Amino acid sequence: QVHLVESGGGLVQAGGSLRLSCAASGNIFSINGMGWYRQAPGNQRELVAAITRGGGTNYADSVKGRFTISRDNAKNTVYLQMNSLKPEDTGVYYCNAGVVPTTPRGLYDYWGQGTQVTVSS
Repeated sequence: QVHLVESGGGLVQAGGSLRLSCAASGNIFSINGMGWYRQAPGNQRELVAAITRGGGTNYADSVKGRFTISRDNAKNTVYLQMNSLKPEDTGVYYCNAGVVPTTPRGLYDYWGQGTQVTVSS
């Protein structure tokens, strides 16, 4: 079984910063892409940032220049540094990982439980 454990969410004022972490553990052979998504109440879940195993990144236009995604492959961990936060960034943030288990082999999409990020004006 594979688990994604998130941390770092909370309440922050506009203009502030938060750093989210998500560590994958369990029956892992390798991890392909990792990413962060967010969802506000009543809205669709949207991609915030994604990163390949080799370090290639992709960001939503709304967070470019403010957020930075990174990963530590040795720790099976992905991070999201969020700076210059805006009230529009408020939502539940979910980490995602494409995992190849040690057994049985295949590529499976795993999600964390989500962590609340609230940005006050």
